[in-house]
Amino acid sequence: MSGKGGKGGKGGKGGKGGKGATSKKQPQSRSARAGLQFPVGRIHRFLKQGVASQQRVGATAAVYTAAILEYLTAEVLELAGNAAKDLKVKRVAPRHLQLAIRGDEELDKLIKATIAGGGVIPYIHKSLLKKTTGKKKKN
Repeated sequence: MSGKGGKGGKGGKGGKGGKGATSKKQPQSRSARAGLQFPVGRIHRFLKQGVASQQRVGATAAVYTAAILEYLTAEVLELAGNAAKDLKVKRVAPRHLQLAIRGDEELDKLIKATIAGGGVIPYIHKSLLKKTTGKKKKN
């Protein structure tokens, strides 16, 4: 044996030789771990800012909140995309968001905000419609 102790290999401290940088795991965001697109870390920071001082926010609270926000966003965007497609337009506008939200009963209950540039939902009261009895005059 040469002057350096150990069990063979190319020197250095312990471990297997030649496995330097590849063995280190890349850091993974909490959003990636949860399989989400929404930023879990940012939502956690906002949750911590929102609660009273000396109160704690659990780690799973941010993941759960991010998942809910992502689901609701996907739902609204899908309905708005369908509304845009019905009108033969390729871009989703505030009008399409308005039609999507007001057209869905549950989303209408949840989102009670005014959408800028959304317009109004088309509706004509029954009493204003022309009355037709269905009878035709015979000559």
